[in-house]
Amino acid sequence: MIKLASGLFAVVGASVFFLLLSPRTVVLQGQSANGQVGAQKGVLAQSRDLPTPPEASTTSSSASIIAPSNGKNDIEKQPQLQNPPAIAKALYITGWSAGSYNKMTSLINIIETRGLNAVVIDIKDYSGYVSYAMDVPGVKASGAEGEIRIAKPNELIKRLHDKNIYVIGRVTVFQDPILAKAHPEWALQNKTTGKLWLDNHKLAWMDQAGQPTWDYVVSIAKDALGRGFDEINFDYIRFASDGKLSEISFPFYDEKTAKHLVIKKFFGYLREQMPDAKLSADLFGLATFDTWDDLGIGQVIEDAYQYMDYVAPMVYPSHYAAGTLEYKNPADHPYEIIKYSMDKALERLVAGEKPKLANTSSTSALSTPPAVTRTPFRAKLRAWIQVFDLGAIYTSAMIQKEIQATEDSLAGSSAQYGGWLLWDPANNYRNFK
Repeated sequence: MIKLASGLFAVVGASVFFLLLSPRTVVLQGQSANGQVGAQKGVLAQSRDLPTPPEASTTSSSASIIAPSNGKNDIEKQPQLQNPPAIAKALYITGWSAGSYNKMTSLINIIETRGLNAVVIDIKDYSGYVSYAMDVPGVKASGAEGEIRIAKPNELIKRLHDKNIYVIGRVTVFQDPILAKAHPEWALQNKTTGKLWLDNHKLAWMDQAGQPTWDYVVSIAKDALGRGFDEINFDYIRFASDGKLSEISFPFYDEKTAKHLVIKKFFGYLREQMPDAKLSADLFGLATFDTWDDLGIGQVIEDAYQYMDYVAPMVYPSHYAAGTLEYKNPADHPYEIIKYSMDKALERLVAGEKPKLANTSSTSALSTPPAVTRTPFRAKLRAWIQVFDLGAIYTSAMIQKEIQATEDSLAGSSAQYGGWLLWDPANNYRNFK
């Protein structure tokens, strides 16, 4: 029998399964990998320049900051790709990389020579900064344009579209130090100090139930869609999980409503505000097979299935706890970890929404059982795939095992298969062959 890590979810709750690392954290046994690190042991050290996976992006101290042009030197806004791929095979690209013509030349070469067809580019990363100057007054007022990385976003989109490359824009949501500083009344407060609440990595969070934050995020997404981004990918869609959680004071959340219902309502709001847009969401890998709670952070995969076009679990093998599927080091078993996770995610996606009984007012114990209706979910599945070294050296062969596991799990269900996304936080992709 396949077993998960012994005792992993007892008492302390499933959210402890993942010990989140800072966007600037280095695990001395390997490069940092944020989002869902499970039971990794070792000393943590701080490094400002080390980029990390979703949930965390990167800034580069060596990159020069581009003065916002507000589109004055850019070309016209672009239409979206006319024939988007049914199955996305994408590289993750930071805003800094996307803003470098030469770096993009190198990445486009990888895309073309290795049969890929999509990119995921940071629009707003964990820092709260946006990658390009936007036509959004609230963004300008917040100070989020303080580190512009992409001077000409429209031109970048055209360059990619001319190569028939599908362009996904990534937006982090509730971890946002810039917006929290500009609007502390929307952010989590510290009950003890009366100041902004900060997680273990000194980063501020917005109240997950606050509609002003929702509207801010929507305004950024709409700006990107209006420029020709083909899809918006949302990350950090959750409650905080590390730090002194008992000290949090919420300006909007009532602390009685189930956390996952707050996140579900946010998903619904995104769909309501952008009914025709292609939207996707990144979730912790554990959400693929956790059916007993919301990980303590509000993530239930069915909630995303209902409203998103694509759901992308972060199934990095290095991020699973020792003992998962009885493996001492899950990072050494990329095929098995990803295959199991995506199989479970697919089972839940195919099942559709929970059954709803038809009107039973006239039925009795002897009558025909009432009809059961099941509404299908709208989403397709993608997997975030590890291309960075953590827990093991990730060779080309191991990366191919991850891709094969995703395809073996999903390719037979064309209605539910949306592709896979490669994450190398440094955007090197040297081992992807």
